Amino acid sequence: MKLMRVGEPGREKPALLDADGKIRDLSAHVSDVGGEAISPAGLARIAALDAKSLPELAPGRIGACVAGTGKFICIGLNFSDHAAETGATVPPEPIIFMKATSAIVGPNDNVVIPRGSEKTDWEVELGVVIGKTAKYVTEAEALDYVAGYCVSNDVSERAFQTERSGQWTKGKSCDTFGPIGPWLVTKDEIADPQNLGMWLKVNGQTMQNGSSRTMVYGVAYLVSYLSQFMSLQPGDVISTGTPPGVGMGLKPPRYLKAGDVVELGIEGLGTQKQTFVADR
Repeated sequence: MKLMRVGEPGREKPALLDADGKIRDLSAHVSDVGGEAISPAGLARIAALDAKSLPELAPGRIGACVAGTGKFICIGLNFSDHAAETGATVPPEPIIFMKATSAIVGPNDNVVIPRGSEKTDWEVELGVVIGKTAKYVTEAEALDYVAGYCVSNDVSERAFQTERSGQWTKGKSCDTFGPIGPWLVTKDEIADPQNLGMWLKVNGQTMQNGSSRTMVYGVAYLVSYLSQFMSLQPGDVISTGTPPGVGMGLKPPRYLKAGDVVELGIEGLGTQKQTFVADR
């Protein structure tokens, strides 16, 4: 299934995209795409519905694909080819940092370049959405705790991230720096999360063209690993790292400015398109 949220910010309706590409209203059956609705039992109930009998919603703004995210966890330098382009060594264990949930926006919303920014960058990433509480889970059972996958743009301000001392979080958490969606694609539709093409364009020019095959630590490993340190809750999102082609890795580096348009997508998970605008 492809689950989504449609409507203006704060007034999104839960919906699904049917086999004909029509948006169907789930409001009579779930309060939102999150929490119990994305548990294994909740997803089974939605799957049992006759999609064509649900009311059709007119196309409109698409919101973030999951509601009620408590933790937005990111993995750094998790693609061997991306680590090489930045001159970094592959870490012996996953690098974990948090992105503020206030950064979350819809997949096609404007992204605001923060005041004082000179190095706003792009990163197409595979997002993993947790469907039930995971704590101390093994790698073999880890995918049982995953509701599905989504496209994530881990927008980053590199100067804030690496030149202002301290941790990476402040370069990752600016408002609008976390577009996710357009859909939460349930895991049954993705045969292998470690074999998905990933791409990103800036103003029509392809900048990233990679694959989740080059992830150092795969989805199952990451879910298990993270669950050793913290419980993962329904609606939590793990953004699993980016392939090469980010602005910071170019020679010379290239960063985003107001008016730039970024398009990105992952095989089977849909596409995003954002216009970058200056903060006011």
